[in-house]
Amino acid sequence: MPVPRPDPRALALLPGASQRLVRTVDGLADRDWKEDSGLPGWSRAHVVAHLALNAEGLTDALTGVTAGEPAPMYRSPEARDEDIAELATAAPGHLRDRLLGAITRFDDALGAVPDDAWHTTLERTPGGRTFVAAEVVDMRLREVEIHHADLAASYSWSDWGDEFALLLVEALLPRVDGTTALVAVASDLDRSWTIGDGGPTVTGPAAALGWWLTGRGDGAGLTSEGGRPPRIGAW
Repeated sequence: MPVPRPDPRALALLPGASQRLVRTVDGLADRDWKEDSGLPGWSRAHVVAHLALNAEGLTDALTGVTAGEPAPMYRSPEARDEDIAELATAAPGHLRDRLLGAITRFDDALGAVPDDAWHTTLERTPGGRTFVAAEVVDMRLREVEIHHADLAASYSWSDWGDEFALLLVEALLPRVDGTTALVAVASDLDRSWTIGDGGPTVTGPAAALGWWLTGRGDGAGLTSEGGRPPRIGAW
């Protein structure tokens, strides 16, 4: 069986996605940080804190892979939430520096993983959900692009390129609730996917499909047989 490797499409897209995120964060005025984000209960500072801590957690996991001592991303679900809440209270300058430093260290850790170690199984939290090291790039790309849009600043899902939108739809459609059946049609990419047996056909640009599949928005840009697209649980 071949050793899994990071998706080359995600590897190519991640640097640009990270750079765009940093530019948006650098452009926030101090008064903007406490404003509401697109995520209920989270300010923009919470979103940036999460993005920094996510990169740090993935860096710790990859560093463990390289050392032959796999480590979880987070100590516990509660510790993850507490760390985000605490870091969100930091000054904007500290948050900017923390995010940039985390992105840089993540890139370094990613480049150090041996070719024969991408199959290593990792834990999100001890005893929690698992994933293999090769999935980390896709995971980080989704975090960056989706939460960049969640900042509700100068970037939205409509700015996603076709390549990322396609990767997102491919990743999220298999996670749709097993009781939901549908056909998703990316009208701009001439692609379609069938989930379950039958169900409505939901049609629209791939980026709009991706945003809807994260459980966000109201299905803007999409059409659905019989009315509004089915409700999708938040990602």
